[in-house]
Amino acid sequence: MIALLGAAVLMAALVPVPAQARPPNIVLLLADNLGYGDIEPFGSRHHRTPSLTRMARQGRKLTHFYASAGVCTPSRASLMTGCYAQRIGLHTNPRDGLVLRPISPYGLHADEVTIAELLRSAGYATAIVGKWHLGDQPEFLPTRHGFDSYLGIPYSDDMTRRLGVRNRQRFDGDEWPPLPLLRDESVIEAPVDRNLLTKRYTEEALRYIDENADRPFFLYLAHAMPGSTAAPFASEAFRGKSSNGPWGDSVEELDWSTGQILDKLVQAGLSATTLVLWTSDNGAPLAPDPSSPARGSNLPLHGRGYTTAEGGFRVPAIAWWPGTIPAGTQSAELMSMLDMLPTLATLAGAEIPNDRDIDGVDVGDALLGRGSARSPRDELYYFREGELQAVRSGKWKLFVPMPEPTNRHPHFGTVGSSEPLLFDVEADVGSQHNLATQHPQVVELLMRVAARARAELGDRGVPGSGQRAPGQVADPEPALLRH
Repeated sequence: MIALLGAAVLMAALVPVPAQARPPNIVLLLADNLGYGDIEPFGSRHHRTPSLTRMARQGRKLTHFYASAGVCTPSRASLMTGCYAQRIGLHTNPRDGLVLRPISPYGLHADEVTIAELLRSAGYATAIVGKWHLGDQPEFLPTRHGFDSYLGIPYSDDMTRRLGVRNRQRFDGDEWPPLPLLRDESVIEAPVDRNLLTKRYTEEALRYIDENADRPFFLYLAHAMPGSTAAPFASEAFRGKSSNGPWGDSVEELDWSTGQILDKLVQAGLSATTLVLWTSDNGAPLAPDPSSPARGSNLPLHGRGYTTAEGGFRVPAIAWWPGTIPAGTQSAELMSMLDMLPTLATLAGAEIPNDRDIDGVDVGDALLGRGSARSPRDELYYFREGELQAVRSGKWKLFVPMPEPTNRHPHFGTVGSSEPLLFDVEADVGSQHNLATQHPQVVELLMRVAARARAELGDRGVPGSGQRAPGQVADPEPALLRH
């Protein structure tokens, strides 16, 4: 009887679930270092992005959507776990500094719970295609953190042997392996052709959608482009075709990729049962001359990627789910990558763990444009490595007084002086008007917010009460040894 019952359960699991009876498919599309002003729906006049324009016309623009960090490893750690990188130890480390490097002993701890693990527990197929950047040792790879399959590179595409030597980094670039492409936990190519990454990732994503159309799936497509190099990569069909050099070529190929994904969902009859969220891991780094679009644009926001300026943290975001998300709408509600874990888990019917602190909140109403369409998020912390530099509450952003110069502001000198800088980031989109002297009570309020952040997440070497350790191995090895 028990054997018959077990067989019946197995057979039931193999039967396709009717679309109307299952939770939504989730497709998460992430660009690398693409700025707020780099696509047409957010004002770009340098890049042709018709697919993203279509996505915004059929979906919902999120104009106050934030990465939780201004650089990739901390940002992606928060996206996967719903926690500030400072909470889970991936904001900095003695070996790598701001982001994880090849052959790092550090990575995402095995005890952390990811979006993929929660969705898989709810019956989803899970896959990542693209850049991981949360550790390149076997213990840290996506297949150990809830993903059924993985095709991609384990860190940034510019982390190559040649670049390590040229930039005179404090890590010995001669020891870095050629850029590896992994299938699950094995290297299948090294070096991989960086020009073909967007194309190959897209083809893999389309195949995955076809193969999993009969069951709920979570597809995380994390692009490598436009990336960190001065001259990003693109396939032959896009090289030299934009009006903005290599950066524009790579952005326009990312737009093509998005169009391929949307078209596949429509053709497969899955558009009405699939949420697609498109965004970037942080703002564009910008060229030495910030008025040049050669390395991206964060306009109309102020500042560069890799900093705590609005241009480093606030990123373009579009949500698409025909028939569920009202077409042609936008939201200025405060949302963050931190919020994706609880929001997506709730949509999937997954149980959110209650045995740990999670910084994300369910922003489903604001994301999908339903009910009050308000976001419960009111506060956001702006850390750079282990230093708290700014906080936001409601419409107000405060750069806290700091003893040493950090980010330079064109209108007010150095952010990090002894004086606070207060901006209304809703009315003053370019952060040009310091209102600290006019609103001392707001400064006082946000200083209390900053004190709470420091107490829990630490600041300048003083640990916080809510911090957890990253994963660590004793003897890291190059990925090439796992051929």
